[in-house]
Amino acid sequence: MTAADLCVTNARVFTCAGPDDAPPAARLAPIEGGAVAISDGRIRFVGPAADAPAAARVIDAGGRALLPGLVDPHTHLAFAGQRVDEMARRMAGEDYRAIAAAGGGIKATVRAVREASDEALFEGTAARARALRARGVTTAEVKSGYGLTVHDELRLLRTARRLDAEGLLHVTTSLLGAHAVPAERQGDRAGYVEEVATSMIDAAVAEGLADACDVYLDDGAFTRDEAARILGAAKAKGLAVRAHVGQFADLGGAELAAELGALSADHLEEVSDAGLRAMAAAGVRAVLLPGAWRTLRQTPPDAARMRALGVRVAVGTDCNPGTSPSVDLPLMAALAVRDAGLTMEEALLAITAEAARAAGVRDAGRLEVGARGDLALLDHDDPRSLTYALGGPPAPLVVLAGRVVEQQAFAPPLW
Repeated sequence: MTAADLCVTNARVFTCAGPDDAPPAARLAPIEGGAVAISDGRIRFVGPAADAPAAARVIDAGGRALLPGLVDPHTHLAFAGQRVDEMARRMAGEDYRAIAAAGGGIKATVRAVREASDEALFEGTAARARALRARGVTTAEVKSGYGLTVHDELRLLRTARRLDAEGLLHVTTSLLGAHAVPAERQGDRAGYVEEVATSMIDAAVAEGLADACDVYLDDGAFTRDEAARILGAAKAKGLAVRAHVGQFADLGGAELAAELGALSADHLEEVSDAGLRAMAAAGVRAVLLPGAWRTLRQTPPDAARMRALGVRVAVGTDCNPGTSPSVDLPLMAALAVRDAGLTMEEALLAITAEAARAAGVRDAGRLEVGARGDLALLDHDDPRSLTYALGGPPAPLVVLAGRVVEQQAFAPPLW
């Protein structure tokens, strides 16, 4: 038998690859005294350390918990600038939608993106990607949405693709031209919707820049009919679809996501039981975004309600400069436990196996033979420590497609 490239051994391996219909604790499918071996960027072996193949490099995990590389299913990593002043105004009581209507919010970041050079745009995006990775994230969904012209939306998608090309993160991309109507098109809303549904989608598909299309379907954003036009056109061009749904108002977005067979419906602070049932029947994941509901001081979604109605749940950072300036996915999982009522085991699945499904990535989020060789080692032997702690140190070890990309000296756990 040929040697593997890398083997992480003497670990409590949590594969997150148990049967989908098993209880969450069983879905974590732990292997005590386990090992994971990787060859050519793919997992070659998962099982007892005694049975692992020889490897060119062996890392002793010292009994710590080993997970699949974490998956962030909802980010806006590609942007320029920041909105600290707006945050101060919101914390002082100003309404997010009122600030946006006055030219702030998304439109403020659009101005910054349009003014930024391609290299400056990439440098900022890459810095956020590295910060995500240091916390164990190896795969992220990255949206456009801060350009709002064909030219600038493609710039953002190219920036996201470059993260993958340069080996910083595995990336899946979503075209979010329908994030807002740009200031210069306020008098031609219908024309802008049609541009997104035709020339913008066509250009992204022609250049192979988008894996999916997203729409912000909400009060003050896009209507159900507008979202149906755009997402229907995207699906006809072979793109997967997803949507921001019910952050402020229930406009039937959950039902539309189900009708279109979307990968996910994200936010869901405002959603009906009928919408959740439709999502469950269609296999649409709910992506919870604690950073946004915390910033906007909203009532979080109720995980018990989603659980009872059969909806599978993922958790994302929603990393963006306005409502969730965070690159800490474990912290978001911890907040989903505290605020929304996920169990700790559900939260672990929500940033691994379920997050991968929501992101449309089938070979991540699970430790099984043939999957990507992506690993995240924790500083504790109990993986629940990831959602017990409110933030923490960097992951001691992160492996991306078989490459050790983050490694810290092992230290005693904090908890």
